[in-house]
Order: sequence, then C-alpha cells, then structure tokens
Amino acid sequence: MDMPAFPGVSAHCRKLSGILNIVGDKWTVMIVRVLIDHPRRFNDIKRTIGGISQQMLTRTLKALERDGMVCRTVYPTVPPQVEYALTPLGHSLAVPLHELGLWAGEHIEQIEGNRIRYDVARGIDVARA
Repeated sequence: MDMPAFPGVSAHCRKLSGILNIVGDKWTVMIVRVLIDHPRRFNDIKRTIGGISQQMLTRTLKALERDGMVCRTVYPTVPPQVEYALTPLGHSLAVPLHELGLWAGEHIEQIEGNRIRYDVARGIDVARA
C-alpha cells in the first residue's frame, strides 16, 4: 500500500507547499516587484531592494530561474553583463502579489492595532516589541 511520507498530507499538498514557500517568500515578492517594469542587472536589483545580502539575492534569483519565473540573460561583453527579467509565468505571479500588497496596505493599521492590543493583553512591553 502506498503511504504518504507525512500521514494526512497528500503528495499534491506537499508540492503546493513547496511552490508556496518560494512565491510567499519576502525576497521573492520584492524581486518580482522590482522586475515588473523591465529587466535589471544584479546590482540594480540589490540596490533597489536594499537589505538583501548578495548570497540571498543569488539564491532567490536561482530558485526563481529554476521555477521558470525569471530568465537570466548573459551578454557577451567584457566583463559579461547579466540581466534578469520576469518570464510570462513571473508576470502572472505579479498580479496576485500586487493584489496582496493592496490588501496589506488597506489593513495595515487594523493589523498593527490588533498586534498592540494582543501584546498589551499579555503583558508584553509594546515599546520593545
């Protein structure tokens, strides 16, 4: 009998979870947002996002390239120039990410207020949190 590795979790759910891990990652969201308008070079992406390490940017771009959401183009110059752009699949991801951003913007004050009330009710120092 074929038993799932995680009881109660189907193989399909595990596959979806793997995809959601990458598309729901904060760096993925930021990279997709930066690449929506036009292709960019690595350092331009890094500068625009701010706060992302070179290693994390490299890792995230490779994951997005592997999943077919970003394409990497190397130009035969000295030194070689590399540009990253969203593929049609990447552009399709930008649509729900944009909607999610709108939702977050509309509810940020409510969420922040809820966090403060939650912390105060539990005796957490709101000034430090």
